[in-house]
Amino acid sequence: MSTGLQVIFIEDDELVRRASVQTLQLAGFDVTGHGSVESAARAIDASFPGVIVSDIRLPGASGLDLLAQCRERAPEVPVILVTGHGDISMAVQAMRDGAYDFIEKPFASERLIEAVRRALERRSLVLENQALRRELAGQSRIIGRSPAIEQVRRLIVNIAPTDASVLINGDTGAGKELIARSLHEMSPRRDKPFIAVNCGALPEQMFESEMFGYEQGAFTGAQKRRIGKLEHASGGTLFLDEIESMPLSLQVKLLRVLQDGVLERLGSNQPVRANLRVVAAAKGDMNEHVADGTFRRDLLYRLNVVTITLPPLNERREDIVPLFEHFLLDAAVRYERPAPLITDRQRADLMQRDWPGNVRELRNAADRMVLGILDDGGAAALDISTQSLKERTEQFERVVIAQALEHCGGAVAVAADRLQLGKATLYEKIKRYGIVVKGDSSER
Repeated sequence: MSTGLQVIFIEDDELVRRASVQTLQLAGFDVTGHGSVESAARAIDASFPGVIVSDIRLPGASGLDLLAQCRERAPEVPVILVTGHGDISMAVQAMRDGAYDFIEKPFASERLIEAVRRALERRSLVLENQALRRELAGQSRIIGRSPAIEQVRRLIVNIAPTDASVLINGDTGAGKELIARSLHEMSPRRDKPFIAVNCGALPEQMFESEMFGYEQGAFTGAQKRRIGKLEHASGGTLFLDEIESMPLSLQVKLLRVLQDGVLERLGSNQPVRANLRVVAAAKGDMNEHVADGTFRRDLLYRLNVVTITLPPLNERREDIVPLFEHFLLDAAVRYERPAPLITDRQRADLMQRDWPGNVRELRNAADRMVLGILDDGGAAALDISTQSLKERTEQFERVVIAQALEHCGGAVAVAADRLQLGKATLYEKIKRYGIVVKGDSSER
């Protein structure tokens, strides 16, 4: 059982220490024994790849002192405390202070092994998620390898350093806001605000006050001055999503802001400077909105100095699998779950789907796969018609076990009883499926 994870066992009684270290080594763990906190402390920092088991009562620094040090230097390293019968209340308080678990002397070998195994599984998950975060941080925000995405990346690199207005065309869920944020983050304005406004979600009667702000007393209910979205975005980037939904009356005022660089709050005649870079996004052909009189031609000219077209996902199928794998990593980090590996069969299924909800639908499917949630059709993120019977059975079993543990508040013993499984069998399945057990460890 070489996992790269380590166990530090601290006990001043040499016979107990040797016996416990041997027990853990025979169970397959990589263990080092220490007779004092001072001896072990040099090996412990935030990057320590393992767990610590320590007696509470030690010469010099105690196990509680060690716990306090770990909370400062290595807060994510699990600490298991070993207590005498009279130290139970102390151990319970230590749990509240961040200890992972405690074991009461005298303890059975099985109890020690189970506690260490659970703690190592938790540490393994934390380390995996840290690695996933580093991997995500190193990836470009614009994922894909299709010619269309390559062209989008080139455009972003070329125009991000400028203040040119940009119009992004694409279907709902295609990733238009991601493009806008990438333009902002690669621009000299990156340290200033990125303000996103969904024009289709703002009621028309509130649009002007939200965008331009207002002075105290400008209208009934205006009890104090409020800074609007345009002013808030000054110095940074204003992203106007569903720009085709903007009321005509506001289009005139926005055009003035873009042309003159000034705005006026409602209830004020005092102009305010507004240094904006505007990125707009639209569904469909904006020329049709101009033709039917719902959008001003002069404002459209002002907005689409540069146009970026983002095709729907079903027209750039080369991007589907790389995007899905990226979303799996992202979901694993957010939900603190292992990132599942997808099979060739599942990749083929991903490629065959039409994805009418585009990138947003693909991201949701990745979330469901990480969470092990069954779709209405009985599939976990993907069509089970492409899965073997073994894969279907394991997927179902994982969901049932996770739900049982959740209903039992993380009490493995109670869940094992309800599922009519032995505790050892349930622990093995928890480990195999990467299920995170949360709740009161004293109930396990």
